[in-house]
Amino acid sequence: MKVLIIGANGFTGRRLLQDLSSRKDYIVTGASLHNDIQPGKNYSFIRADITNEEEVRLLFEITQPDIVINTSALSVPDYCETHRDEAYLINVLAVRQLAEHSTHYRSRFIHLSTDFVFDGQTDKLYTEQDIPNPVNYYGVTKWEGENEVARICDNYAIVRVVVVYGKALPGQHGNILQLVANKLRNKESIRIVSDQWRTPTYVGDISRGIEALIETPLNGIYHICGNECLSIVEIAYRVADYLQLDRSLIQPVRTKEMKEVTPRPRFSGLSIEKAMRNLNYSPISLEEGMKAMFNASTATS
Repeated sequence: MKVLIIGANGFTGRRLLQDLSSRKDYIVTGASLHNDIQPGKNYSFIRADITNEEEVRLLFEITQPDIVINTSALSVPDYCETHRDEAYLINVLAVRQLAEHSTHYRSRFIHLSTDFVFDGQTDKLYTEQDIPNPVNYYGVTKWEGENEVARICDNYAIVRVVVVYGKALPGQHGNILQLVANKLRNKESIRIVSDQWRTPTYVGDISRGIEALIETPLNGIYHICGNECLSIVEIAYRVADYLQLDRSLIQPVRTKEMKEVTPRPRFSGLSIEKAMRNLNYSPISLEEGMKAMFNASTATS
């Protein structure tokens, strides 16, 4: 089975490249805008700009994929808010183009999305049936991207993830858990929002969930995330306690005190009941995820 991973230089994309290329029944190609991934033993790499129509056409012509996994996105909310044309180009128009080519080649299209499609005005975990209502432009573009996939494709899955964490590979940016760990190890204080809640997602669970969706020809939206809904400051405290660092350096602050220009949903925990039922999805705990992240020698694979 030929698998094309778009955004293979990103945090989640690189993990997928690593995991899927280890399977003998997959022929894997990674594609990204930058040449920071060299061809590996079990996969090939093609540089491609997904906003360039000709480059996308050639990418599909060369790879002839059975499965296309799109992990690429412009995903920094503050940047999206002030660079709306660029955000729309990458998160909507490029996604439309990938969906069209996937349909043309009869490829199954698996597209990653986000909890930020919701407004957070609830205290219950969001299900796949809940209607999105994003509060920032990043969320708007991701929801529109979802709609393009559902409109164009007849063989697709949309995967919503939340606060993805795990061990960063060389050259990659970290995540909130790594940021907290780095600050506390340097004995620096850090302000963390206390009145926003998420369901943090171990990157290896996303990989396993997507692999299940490759093998399961079911269309629709799937929430692939962790099974613990925590405030962001509680996530930070868990990191401090796990690494036995000084939790008093963590300063809880409310959203209003953060004075963020771009609004975020207050509560965006996602229900994984559908994925558990249809995909036999079973995420690891945050404790297990931190073990995998911080103790590579004893990592959960």
